[in-house]
Amino acid sequence: MAHADSHFARMPVKTVFQSDLFGERLLPGLRYQDDFLSENEEKNLIDRIDAEDLSPFRFQQWTGKRLTRTFGWRYDFESGSFGKAEPIPEFLLPIRARAAEFSGLSPSDIEQALLTRYDIGAGIGWHRDRPVFEDVIGISLGSPAPMRFRKRQEKGFARESMPLGPRSIYLLSGEARHEWEHSIDRLAAPRWSITFRTLSSKGRAKALASSRPKTP
Repeated sequence: MAHADSHFARMPVKTVFQSDLFGERLLPGLRYQDDFLSENEEKNLIDRIDAEDLSPFRFQQWTGKRLTRTFGWRYDFESGSFGKAEPIPEFLLPIRARAAEFSGLSPSDIEQALLTRYDIGAGIGWHRDRPVFEDVIGISLGSPAPMRFRKRQEKGFARESMPLGPRSIYLLSGEARHEWEHSIDRLAAPRWSITFRTLSSKGRAKALASSRPKTP
């Protein structure tokens, strides 16, 4: 596995700008690239994700069909709390560095990683990521999936859709991150993903507060 991890760091990064996505209909703040990973890298990462201690995603009293594990910082959807999680594991660090380069960030800016396995029938409902996070970078593994976007207007919603290919990467920032919701419909085949996030100013304030010693 050490050989595979070192290979991750050597792969060049190509940039696909948002104008390549929707032609005249741009979604500001959205970037996407196909074939960010090789097929061998994809297989190795799927194996590593499946070897992790994944748990069902929980939102309040509801249990989702997807399995997850979080590193760096954790947002608890049952209690609404935000706090430290286990450090981002070594095998993800070369991928984080490449994802940061794709996104125009420093690797140290990316302080959270989320591993997810979607079994058949799993998906993600309409949402925006929690305000403790800022930029969202997703890497798709396994089966393709359409990522849907919607933005509330005076009457109904504006809608867009972007196919997430196997081994692809995307960045949500700015308007695409804060003004549009996104979702993924229930899947007909297994899919895995790696999501990296930076902290927002609100998240950094909460992180700083959580690191202070508690007074008796």
